[in-house]
This record gives sequence, C-alpha cells and structure tokens, in this order.
Amino acid sequence: MPKKIVMTPDDIRRTLARIAHEIIEQNKTFDQLVLVGMRTRGVPLARRLAANIESFEKSKIPVGALDISRYRDDIPSPDRQPVVHRTDIPMGIDGKSIVLVDDVLYTGRSTRAAMDALIDLGRPRSIQLAVLIDRGHREMPIRPDYIGKNIPSSRHEEIKVHLVETDGLDEVAIVSQDTARLPNGELSPKNSFNLKGR
Repeated sequence: MPKKIVMTPDDIRRTLARIAHEIIEQNKTFDQLVLVGMRTRGVPLARRLAANIESFEKSKIPVGALDISRYRDDIPSPDRQPVVHRTDIPMGIDGKSIVLVDDVLYTGRSTRAAMDALIDLGRPRSIQLAVLIDRGHREMPIRPDYIGKNIPSSRHEEIKVHLVETDGLDEVAIVSQDTARLPNGELSPKNSFNLKGR
C-alpha cells in the first residue's frame, strides 16, 4: 500500500508545543486542569502535552488514560468482543476542566464514546478536545478545540500515526487502502471494517 509521510518527528514536536501553548492560553489557570489521553496513542500525546506545559509554565498537570472499548458503537458484529484496556485517571474529575487527547479525529464516534465514558466517571466542569490530526468526514457534530494539522483525506485512505512510545518512531502517514468492491458496488466486509472511523 503506498505511503506518504505528512508529518516528521520535528513536525510532531513543534505541533505539540504549539497545542500546549494554546491550552495554556485557553485555560489561564491549571489547578483544575486534567489531560486525559484516549487509548492507545492519545495517552503518550497527552503525556507529551503535559510535559510541554510543565516546561513552559512550571505547572505539573495530571494525566489520565481512558479506554472507550465498551462505549463504541462501531463494533462490526455481536460475535466480536472489544479488547478492553485499563482506564487510569488518577483523581476525581468532578468540577475539573478535562482536555481529551486523541491522535486522529475522523467521524467523531470515538470522541462521543470518550465523552460518555468520562460522564460515567463524574461531572467535569468542561471537556475540551485536542487532536493531532483532523481528517474530516464527521458523522457527529463534534469539533476539536485544538488541532495539530488538518489533513483532508479520502475515505479510501487511512491516516497512520506512529509514536516512539507505541511504535518506535514518530511520523504521520497517509496510506491508500485496498478498495476492492463486491459485485453490488459495496466495499468488501474486510475493507468496510478497516474503513470505519473515529
């Protein structure tokens, strides 16, 4: 599958520094601020943002990890059970300003699931959304507060975010999908599952 690199390690580093500055400007004070990364790659991104904020403002921001597997609405069949990871948020979220962090925003369904999961944990004062990549194709009325990069893309392409913490390298690439179709013109089951978005 052809791959086009759209963000290098330096691009990612500079982008996360800019987002951290935007979070600082938007929130002013940090005593009620919590960054919550959506598993998997939202977690290391949240940690990097928190490290940037601490470096810029000398304020340590708590970071949590959120698993949304049980809240997703795009599991392809009842026979397929989601892989459940651990949610780890080291404090109560009542009255907190939550910055939810994810790698790619696509349809908005993962973000909706994440908000449902957060509300089950408490009543935050506000929920903001920070994403490294916004690729468009929204299916729900969800708009990020902080965007690293807008990458217009076809539904037949996949945005691959690789991070050192999870993949051994930092890069963002666009990968063309196999778009084989059935006789009726629909995508094959394998491809239709691969193309489901977040």
